[in-house]
Amino acid sequence: MAVDALDTRILRLLMEQPRTSAREYARLLGIARGTLQARIDRLERDGVITGTGPYLSPAALGHPVLAFVHIEVTQGHLDEVGDALAAIPEIIEAFSITGGGDLLTRVAARDNGHLEDVIQRLIQLPGVVRTRTEMALRERVAHRLLPLVESVGRTAGSGR
Repeated sequence: MAVDALDTRILRLLMEQPRTSAREYARLLGIARGTLQARIDRLERDGVITGTGPYLSPAALGHPVLAFVHIEVTQGHLDEVGDALAAIPEIIEAFSITGGGDLLTRVAARDNGHLEDVIQRLIQLPGVVRTRTEMALRERVAHRLLPLVESVGRTAGSGR
């Protein structure tokens, strides 16, 4: 899916001013509201826009401890373990990976003791061989996509 310069401007506005109305977006962009809506619909259909909810802070929800847990899985059990991870509310993301382990999870916990409890639950899942945990100390770059969107927009504008 090609993202052009107008798409990039739309995405930037959606990310920077998420509570603005479609009418105001169209005005700011100097385009018709129908054009804006058609572009947003296409970006959603093509999977560029994947959601529109508020971003929540695990720390503000009482879970300030953030850890990354690598999970090694018995061959043939990756899907089964992945499905089991979805039932653990403290697992806020999980990815299949290459390298040291088979899965990488992001875990939010109330405190270190709670993190240990979550890890013990992981170890007891059928198919889990071992885990390795790394705790985050401080966020250095917050989750962001705008620099990537702008890079893609520049590339689209240059014809690359």
